[in-house]
Amino acid sequence: MTIEQRMRELGIVLPAASEPAAKYANCVVANGLMFVSGKGPSRGPKGKLGIDYTAEEGYQFARLAGLEVLAVVKAELGSLDRIKRVVKVQGFVNASADFDEHHKVLNGFSDLMLDVFGEKQGLHARSVFGAVSVRVNLPIIVDSVFQVDEER
Repeated sequence: MTIEQRMRELGIVLPAASEPAAKYANCVVANGLMFVSGKGPSRGPKGKLGIDYTAEEGYQFARLAGLEVLAVVKAELGSLDRIKRVVKVQGFVNASADFDEHHKVLNGFSDLMLDVFGEKQGLHARSVFGAVSVRVNLPIIVDSVFQVDEER
């Protein structure tokens, strides 16, 4: 089963790939690794976890950020089947000083990668950090690294 077929089976629909918000590339491929610039959830959520949103809501925002990342990857590679492995994920959670559930928020992204790519390809290393502020007051920004098939 292809990744696209698995996504259809799961009812996952990708948005259009977003454009960079400033002077940088959406992604760069070097030596078999694709480095994807930080992406947040599209369609409007703004605010801080622990003040405006709960960890459960943050989980959904992280999942939306994952859809943004996958849209950019697909636009660049033409097919998500060229992903060999999700390597590393870093989440930056826009949160209040006393919020301590960052890991639960980033699980939204991680669970999506596991759903789409399965355990072998989707399980990844990760880090998550609380941030005083992030670009345009998004609740989370995630950057990621994928191992890709450069042969196709």
